[in-house]
Amino acid sequence: MFLALRPPINQKTVATMTIQKLEANSLPSDTLAYGGIALLGAVLWALTTYIPAQIPAILPYEFSWLIYLAVTLSGLWFARGLRRTAPGDRASRLRQAAFWTGLVLLWGVTQTGFEYLAQRMFFTNRLQHVAMHHVGPVLLALSAGAPVLLAGAPEWLRALCASRLVMLVYRTIQQPVIAVILFVGLFWFWLIPPVHFAAMLDPVLYQVMNWSMAVDGILFWALVLDTRPAPPARLRFGWRAALAVGVMFPQIVLGALISFATVDLFPYYAFCGRYFPSISAVTDQQIGGIVIWIPPAMMSVLGLLVVVRNMRAADADL
Repeated sequence: MFLALRPPINQKTVATMTIQKLEANSLPSDTLAYGGIALLGAVLWALTTYIPAQIPAILPYEFSWLIYLAVTLSGLWFARGLRRTAPGDRASRLRQAAFWTGLVLLWGVTQTGFEYLAQRMFFTNRLQHVAMHHVGPVLLALSAGAPVLLAGAPEWLRALCASRLVMLVYRTIQQPVIAVILFVGLFWFWLIPPVHFAAMLDPVLYQVMNWSMAVDGILFWALVLDTRPAPPARLRFGWRAALAVGVMFPQIVLGALISFATVDLFPYYAFCGRYFPSISAVTDQQIGGIVIWIPPAMMSVLGLLVVVRNMRAADADL
């Protein structure tokens, strides 16, 4: 899915040879980088496992090797990809800032003390999912960082992303109807009260819920905010604008239903104890419903504006 930008064969061959040469010359630094990531991960795991009550809130509440490796390796490969990219083709500082901000935001809502709040209040849980499903992925999509990321990634990952199976799965889930169903459907599905209760209690299901939010958000917004015209982009700009606006209304409906509910729809938070006991269940839901209602709608409007800007830029280049 990251290989959508494909230069002519001669340029691709030269670029591949250049990357392979750089890889061969960077083996010692690679060993140090991967070793440092592994060592830091081991330290964070030990701290959160053996002295969790003594670590500051900026460190993980529940350390996850999968999230840690996804964030740190993405950062490493993006930085390396920037070094391997010619200065004239390098992503702008604004796009680089969008990538790092999105990555830090995803880390912050999952691997800091905020994770504890997200498990103890409904509205903070909604803030976490909006960050994972909307704000963070929008920032990553605005960075258009996939080519840079792959330029710094190891050869096996580039080959995997270019494989027929991965490309088939990617093309399937990026069909407009399927993309919308997944984007809206997953957001609704995890808020079905019995499903939400089970996901919050089951550690494995909880991780599945969070990962589905982040991965689906990244895939959807990468599809909508693609800067290129079609082809080579998957969809024409009109379709992308329709997707950005279309997903807004089901989320507004969901937010309204939860905001105006007069009974406790999500008893998990009473079962485990709310972090702010002065906030009642209904008030907690009302705030959470507003979080579902307004920020995602703002992201859709922002997405529409970006699509229009990209369309004008593409027309100007013709």
